[in-house]
Amino acid sequence: MFPLRDVSMRVQGIRLQGHDEMAVKLLCWELEQHLNSSSGASVVAIDNKIEQAMDLVKSHLMYAVREEVEVLKEQIKELIERNSQLEQENTLLKTLASPEQMAQFQAQVQTGSPPAPQTAAPSGPPSAAGLAQPASHSAGPSA
Repeated sequence: MFPLRDVSMRVQGIRLQGHDEMAVKLLCWELEQHLNSSSGASVVAIDNKIEQAMDLVKSHLMYAVREEVEVLKEQIKELIERNSQLEQENTLLKTLASPEQMAQFQAQVQTGSPPAPQTAAPSGPPSAAGLAQPASHSAGPSA
């Protein structure tokens, strides 16, 4: 059997609320009372109380884990959606970029250098419309 202080120390690390918190405190108090006046017959009762307390702690831990799993599943779903959007945007930008822009980009990727500043481009990330304009001016006859 383990000392009651070990049980109460373990319970303190778990966030309990309302009725359950009171139940655990009551169980710990009852255990202390039994330990102070323990006889051979009360050892079984103490073991039962400890088992009840540990079951309560286990149920709270399982509930907390399930909540955390749900939060993480939602975050994964959002990240998958964001990744899909970025892949579509990347594909679109590649199709709208001129061969010169793609060659410049590939050279920057290979050397690991940052993108060269564009003096005529507005600040911020390039838009699809911004990339389409230079491509249409530099590409042969217009329709």
